[in-house]
Amino acid sequence: MNKFIPISEPSITQKEIDYVTDAVKSTWVSSLGHYINRFEDDFADYCGVRYAMTTSNGTTALHLVLVAMGIGEGDEVIVPDLTFIATANAVAYTGAKVVTVDIEESTLCIDPDAIEAAITEKTKAIIPVHLYGHPANMIKILEIAQKHGLKVIEDAAEAHGAEIEGQRVGSFGHATIFSFYGNKVITSGEGGMITTDDEALYERMKYLRDHAMTKEKRYWHTEIGFNYRMTNLQAALGVAQLERIDEILEKKNTIYSIYERELAGVQGIRLNPSASWAKNVYWMVCLEIDGFTEELRDQFMMKLKELKIDSRPYFYPVSFMPMYEENSVGPVTEKVYKRGINIPSYYDLAEDDIIEIAQIIKTLLKAQ
Repeated sequence: MNKFIPISEPSITQKEIDYVTDAVKSTWVSSLGHYINRFEDDFADYCGVRYAMTTSNGTTALHLVLVAMGIGEGDEVIVPDLTFIATANAVAYTGAKVVTVDIEESTLCIDPDAIEAAITEKTKAIIPVHLYGHPANMIKILEIAQKHGLKVIEDAAEAHGAEIEGQRVGSFGHATIFSFYGNKVITSGEGGMITTDDEALYERMKYLRDHAMTKEKRYWHTEIGFNYRMTNLQAALGVAQLERIDEILEKKNTIYSIYERELAGVQGIRLNPSASWAKNVYWMVCLEIDGFTEELRDQFMMKLKELKIDSRPYFYPVSFMPMYEENSVGPVTEKVYKRGINIPSYYDLAEDDIIEIAQIIKTLLKAQ
């Protein structure tokens, strides 16, 4: 490689520059402004729900949902063992217990059967994570939740636009959270969004998001709230990105297809899983290599970096973390996390670069 290829970078066009500049010129640069309302309305329409509410990031979005649902001390919340740590941490912020369960090898998402086995009388909610752009099996999960009277919160931080049987994520659970961090499908720099059809939940979250200040009396607060608001500047960037989401997702699919073509027939590897009922948005291209230990994986990543190709390992199991080690690791999670890496897949990645990355991967694997 003649240049360093990062794992990810945002796609910023003149549209984003124009909208953010307009927001700056409006002088509405904090948590009020036209672009906040527009971003929320447009995102609700995109997901096919009644309400969408911006937040400062995806983690605060998840914490806000949990608090608004009344989840706290003495409760248990089920999360997948393979996810970014924020999923578990948001539960811990409330004082509730994090219960990790195994994933499905066929989706990399939470295993519905493992959910059912982990439910106790203290279980209050399930947080399925749509990992790396592939949706969890929400149909089965919702059946389990209804049977046991549990809340379901979709963590769609990595899966904007993903679908289950033609229906977009963000419209299945009692609420869904999204992240707009700089490496996500679409970005607002930092930022998050909550979607829901539950009016009472929406109003409760909106109230808590702004320091729990009453509508009737300005600067009067009846309980402890939060400052989890997004700025108008961030929302302007988000509006522009949302207007481009179809082209961004199309390019993500093209990038994955080129990797799939170039790595076809290579023994011992697999790319992103994709269930027949799901539309995977390929947030990040996944490369799993049979026989990898953590050490071999890290050595492989170092060799890629020496050749100017960035990569990142799969998330470590939540149950490995000191805070959550009372949970036991699931056998699928333990097998998968050490053999998987993510390779470059951002919007502006050129086909020639993808072909060269694939060739380097094949060369390194032959030398193993």
